[in-house]
Amino acid sequence: MRRAWFATTYLVTGGATALVAAVAIGALAGALGLSLVLVGVMLRTPAVRFLGSLAGLERRRAHRLLVALALAGPRAPGSAPAARPPTAAGHPVTYRSAAWLAVHAVAGVPLTAGVLLLWLIALGGLIVPLTWWIAPVETPLTFVVPITSWAEALLVPPLLALAAMTLLRWAVPAFGVAYARAARTALAPSSRSRLERRVSELTATRAGALDAHAAELRRIERDLHDGTQARLVAIAIHLGVAQSRRAADPALADQLVERARTNVEAALAELRAVVRNIYPPILADRGLPGAVHALAADCPVPLTVRVAPLQRLPAALESAAYFVVAEALANIARHSRATGGDLRVEHRAGQLVVNVSDDGVGGAQTATGTGLTGIRRRVAALDGRVELSSPVGGPTVLRVELPCAS
Repeated sequence: MRRAWFATTYLVTGGATALVAAVAIGALAGALGLSLVLVGVMLRTPAVRFLGSLAGLERRRAHRLLVALALAGPRAPGSAPAARPPTAAGHPVTYRSAAWLAVHAVAGVPLTAGVLLLWLIALGGLIVPLTWWIAPVETPLTFVVPITSWAEALLVPPLLALAAMTLLRWAVPAFGVAYARAARTALAPSSRSRLERRVSELTATRAGALDAHAAELRRIERDLHDGTQARLVAIAIHLGVAQSRRAADPALADQLVERARTNVEAALAELRAVVRNIYPPILADRGLPGAVHALAADCPVPLTVRVAPLQRLPAALESAAYFVVAEALANIARHSRATGGDLRVEHRAGQLVVNVSDDGVGGAQTATGTGLTGIRRRVAALDGRVELSSPVGGPTVLRVELPCAS
């Protein structure tokens, strides 16, 4: 009966959105009717936006139902296609949205009433035989038809309940799917809208990738200038002074040479850190699975690590996945106050999927964390997707999908 419940929820909540759709259609019609005067021009754009927002809500509702009925509960492979609400009354999307919402405004409430009636009959058919004896003789109980005897009380309501449950089990999900498909088809973005949205997404991700690249270059330059270069200058000074004082003060010369040697080791360590941030050598040596296990081993929070066998992937893809895992584990160690976590990396349906979760306090937000913002930028540059669920009190679940060909 899970399918019946999903379809019932969709159709019953559709009654409320049908009433809102009637208001939206009325508002748009009123704004268009008054378009010859100033007030109509002022109301037209808000009315169209409201209509577009309601159309987006209906499209998402239809998508959720189709996913729930097709997959019987597991996570959807994708999200409902989003479309920016049109702001022009003459936009083709506005016409299609208005046409479907007009149909929904007429059909939504009767559909809701019909589904609720079926549930009432199904439940009432089980209760009426138990309550037949309460009804007074002079006022017979009526359940769709009058019930005047024990035989009718024991036979008619259960048969009606069986018929209603049969319709709920088979007809309601089938009709819900058909209605949702019609809604999704009618409200789907046009090819032009999808192309415009895709161009906007690529423009934004390209700008983000360029900004991230520029920021990375500035960081490398700062690390080399303020760290390694300063140490190399100090080494040169120490060695110069040691050479000039070697004859006069051998002990001081030895101390300066020792300082120079210490600075050489520190400079090498800083150079290794800079190189590691550009492209971790462990990726080249051990591949992504080995690098992920190494990161998990360094995390102070106990983790359950599951990394599926992976072939070698493009360097940019492995690097992005590595830094996603590194940043996620750093956030767990610093902010989550977690006692345990789970790390999964797998290749599924042309996607490299990274799942990182913990049982900490939650409350993580991309708007307040530079690390999570960096993850989004890295992933967006590769046309990937980031999903973060972190309610206050936990748990926190970070899911990253990166498209790959192998």
